[in-house]
Amino acid sequence: QEKPSRLSAALFGEDCEISHNQLYELLKYAALGKRHNATQPSWCRISHQSHLAGVVLIVLHEMSQLHFYKFYLQFRHLRKVFQHRFILTPSTNFFASLYGEGANLKPQNTAQGLISTDSERIPKNSDLQCDPIIRKYGEKTQGLTSYILTSEEQRKNDYPIKGSPGCKGYIYTECDQQRTDSSPLFGLDCEMCLTAKGNEVTRVSLVDAQGQCLLNELVKPESRVMNYRTRFSGVTKKMLLPVKTRLSDIQTRLKEMLPHDAVLVGHSLNADLQALEMIHPSVIDTSLLFARNEGRRFKLKFLAKAVLGKEIQCEQKLGHDPAEDARAALELAQFFIEQGPAKVAELNLEMLLTTEKLAEDSQNKAALQPEGCRIQKQLNEPPHLSKPCFLDCLQVTGQKPVLLGRQGLGSSGLCQSNLSTSNKQILQRALEDVPLSTFSIIQFSLGPEYIASHLLALCEQVRSKLTDMLTIYAGPFEEGFCLHSVKKEFGRCGPIQSLTVVTETYQPYVCIQYEVLEAAQLAVESLNGAEVAGSCIKVQRRVTAAMLDCDVLIKELELDVENEGVIYVAGLKKSLTEMDLQEKFSQLKDLEILFLPKDLQSGKHRNCCFLKFQESQSAADALEVINGWTLKGSKLRSRFFLASGHLWRWIRQMNHSNDGKQRAHILYDKMEQLSDAEQDLRKKVKKLDHHIKKLYRSLQNNTLCVVLFPGVNSGHGAQPGLGLMAVKDDRGRSA
Repeated sequence: QEKPSRLSAALFGEDCEISHNQLYELLKYAALGKRHNATQPSWCRISHQSHLAGVVLIVLHEMSQLHFYKFYLQFRHLRKVFQHRFILTPSTNFFASLYGEGANLKPQNTAQGLISTDSERIPKNSDLQCDPIIRKYGEKTQGLTSYILTSEEQRKNDYPIKGSPGCKGYIYTECDQQRTDSSPLFGLDCEMCLTAKGNEVTRVSLVDAQGQCLLNELVKPESRVMNYRTRFSGVTKKMLLPVKTRLSDIQTRLKEMLPHDAVLVGHSLNADLQALEMIHPSVIDTSLLFARNEGRRFKLKFLAKAVLGKEIQCEQKLGHDPAEDARAALELAQFFIEQGPAKVAELNLEMLLTTEKLAEDSQNKAALQPEGCRIQKQLNEPPHLSKPCFLDCLQVTGQKPVLLGRQGLGSSGLCQSNLSTSNKQILQRALEDVPLSTFSIIQFSLGPEYIASHLLALCEQVRSKLTDMLTIYAGPFEEGFCLHSVKKEFGRCGPIQSLTVVTETYQPYVCIQYEVLEAAQLAVESLNGAEVAGSCIKVQRRVTAAMLDCDVLIKELELDVENEGVIYVAGLKKSLTEMDLQEKFSQLKDLEILFLPKDLQSGKHRNCCFLKFQESQSAADALEVINGWTLKGSKLRSRFFLASGHLWRWIRQMNHSNDGKQRAHILYDKMEQLSDAEQDLRKKVKKLDHHIKKLYRSLQNNTLCVVLFPGVNSGHGAQPGLGLMAVKDDRGRSA
């Protein structure tokens, strides 16, 4: 009997953000197996890939995870079937990043879908004045100080900044000396692994302006490693076993090594500095230096080949070499500074990247070029500089992908095609065509009238409702009651964001806002009617129109397939270590993961944790046991899980946002407009969920289905996307 394909992914806790490259990695392997250099994804695993009946990608045009939260109850099918979910970084050019660099989609006939070809795919670079590099820097050659990121640019691109609330505890390099055009450049690159804390450094490299490696050292993470990411980092468990060096040691060494006017160079250097937990005032980021339109960025590997004529990050090697990457970024910056923007623009990088001649023989010719040979001398026969789209590879192998949507799906983005096509028509066509194809992309849309203009208002509605769900009111208390006793008792339910006394009432009440939904719900369930600080109190949430369905929403969150087998435990003492908890909870049957969240500012763990079990029944059994436990004098409280990792991260960002009052007057009119259209919008979302349900049920068993809310990145704001995955089994559920 043929074994069913299965999908497994370590997306528990907050570590559930997936890049477009990682998504591409999954789709390519699912569609091609081990052909065309496709490999098993680094962040999830498909077992028995060869038994997959097909791959179906459903894209919900210009929708984000915000829409999933707002219309959670309406997306009934999605939350009951798709167990694996992840945050997706938003993109201004979603389909280009999805297809992969160098996507070469052929025009398709009507049997293949409602498609048009974007004739403007290859940019016209005859007028260099239109080049984004010239528009940003001008044509004249300038010194290095002209390319150092400003404070505003650093803030916009998520660099750690001195005095920023999110950077408490970060080490400042104290390189405060005035920069000049002769200041020394240093290339920096890190490799990371995935731990219970998040991304932690496992290797650091620093090179000087001559390319000499000053530092190339392995680093032992502080938290338990969940994924070494060996394919990318080159770091294995065995390599780290004898390592004694910790992050604090590296921070000290870097601080000592860098002169006071040092300029750090790297590719997307913000990620390296965030992982190092260090702040440096002067940086050149090569991913921003070689500017592109619409906020897109060239990959380091592509730039090294196109500009320097160097091959880096070769597939034959195990993982990336951080010293090689640091040196490549440094040399790219030096080339840009020495040659000037005009020379860089003349390289015609966009044409090289998007050229349609990406055959394998071109790739072989590129590999034979002498090292150091500049690509600009070879424009008459461009080499294969970027990976071919896996859709191209499918066509080469004789498989015809189905592409259906209201807009044309071109590699340079979305081009208007047939706006009269409804979601219902797309569904009917999909039900006919998808069973005949091994790979399909189906795009649905709510319609342009519901998308970008309402983004801020939607965000404010979800923010407001989540705040109300996290907030409880307790009382009445006697005059002069002990506030410390109240805080201590309610703190046993979970981490408290804020606590204030309400004095407008006849007797005092307390308003408590928690950091996690489970804590607020636990307080309502366990302390309502209890005696606290000498008073028998009532515990309740605010009663507003938006909160009338709160109990229904809580119940549906408990039943969400993503939350199956997970429980929340509160009342942990700060003195307890992860080892203490592992030892205690190891008694529980089928325990798979213990996730102990930490405060990002202090680094200390919170007074709660999450336990994931292999079976739902084991989680239910554990719940009964834990509620009677006392651990080092602390009585534990627990309940079923409510907020998955992606929702929890969104709540945390919401809690730390302080701009609500400033924009309230701006949003008022938009909220009014949205309120008028909301009933119709709910109906459309419910119908959209039904379309997905109907399409999913029509799929063959062993079909991988991925539903994407691709995210929004526009002038109206940015919201990350959300992905949901399942392999359909013979019960119509996910495997």
